[in-house]
Amino acid sequence: MTNPKLVPTSVEFKGHNDYSLQLNRWFLKPIGAWPQMDASHTIWKILVSLQIFICSTMVAVITVPCLLYILLEESDIKLKLGALGPLFHRIMGSINYWVLLKRSDDIRDCIRHMETDWRLIRRTQDREVMLQHAKFGRFVAGICGVIMQGGTFMFSIARAMKTTTITIDNQTFTTYPMTCPIYSNLIDIRFSPVNEIALVIQFLSTFVVSSSTVGACSLAAVFAMHACAQLNVLYIWLDELVTNEKKENRKLVEQKLTIIVEHHLRALSFISRIESIMHKIALVELTGCTINMCLIGYYSIMAWQVFDAAKITSYIIVYVSLCFNIFIFCYIGEIITEQCKHVGEMAYMTDWYKLHHKTALGLVLIIARSSNVIKITAGKLFQLSISTFGDVSNTYNSHNNLPIIKNQQIVSYLYFVNTNYNNFIAI
Repeated sequence: MTNPKLVPTSVEFKGHNDYSLQLNRWFLKPIGAWPQMDASHTIWKILVSLQIFICSTMVAVITVPCLLYILLEESDIKLKLGALGPLFHRIMGSINYWVLLKRSDDIRDCIRHMETDWRLIRRTQDREVMLQHAKFGRFVAGICGVIMQGGTFMFSIARAMKTTTITIDNQTFTTYPMTCPIYSNLIDIRFSPVNEIALVIQFLSTFVVSSSTVGACSLAAVFAMHACAQLNVLYIWLDELVTNEKKENRKLVEQKLTIIVEHHLRALSFISRIESIMHKIALVELTGCTINMCLIGYYSIMAWQVFDAAKITSYIIVYVSLCFNIFIFCYIGEIITEQCKHVGEMAYMTDWYKLHHKTALGLVLIIARSSNVIKITAGKLFQLSISTFGDVSNTYNSHNNLPIIKNQQIVSYLYFVNTNYNNFIAI
């Protein structure tokens, strides 16, 4: 805090903030989920509303007929299970899309909060710390885009890559299979050009739901890294508070302590906003990805019987994508919790005894506030941490020592139901 070297006035603080959020903007703008930062023209607002309507319609056109197909049309359990995975993916993406649109104002407030933080931090040393975390958050956002978008599109391409032949009234037709089957009483997609049009809409809907999931995960990562950057700047200030205490009068030290407390509370309020925005999305991803991981395991067993290399490869990529999705949220919850705790530890580990006794008492409040950690949760039900990720991976609850059904058991049950479906019907 005493370093006189400041950032030149020619450096635009907004440029750093735009740099950290650039990928998020690319993910969310095409689907109309990026919040409008300024008072836009009426025409622009109408265009965004039209964009949201088109995206929502494309998802609904695929999701609703697929649900009707599973409930009303198909009787083969194997085909029903094959359609459940893509259906769950679209339902999850639709919920994430709805949450992003509903919490658009809160997301805009977080972005403005970040802009203000970049403007308030003037020293080169502090800005370098923030820029390092911004680069890492941008890197995580890019990885989210590559893995999640790549996994879903690989799955869709593998499903639609092989054409099927159907014969009707001694006429043979070639058609592309749909990842999400459609209720035939609504739309008959067996014939061209309806089949090709439905396939294109299906890929567009996949892009919409995947972009909403990628956008939510990348926003959570960038916001979390920014919060960690603010807390790391706080560590530097706490260390300098004691280091330079002898060189400065007591009144100036108390003023710096006031700045530290205000900065700490500002960082905690930002973390609270992250929790309020992301807890619903985290719950959807935690439960939905766990279910889809079980279904992917079942699909892999069925594809292994005929050794379909394209499908098996796509299933592996999707499985890695789902694991990564859960890991990102759990990692964010873990790192924010640890960094919040570390503030109190850092305040205690400083040479507080060198401060004036009345000034040192102020550190007690910082330590007390740090002990009340703001936890990132999934739907206010589960704390997101590396331990939670381990519980999901191992499917064993180590906190209350209650065993739950393992993923392998679910996959085996799905396979057993599929191979013995006729016996179930007979019974």
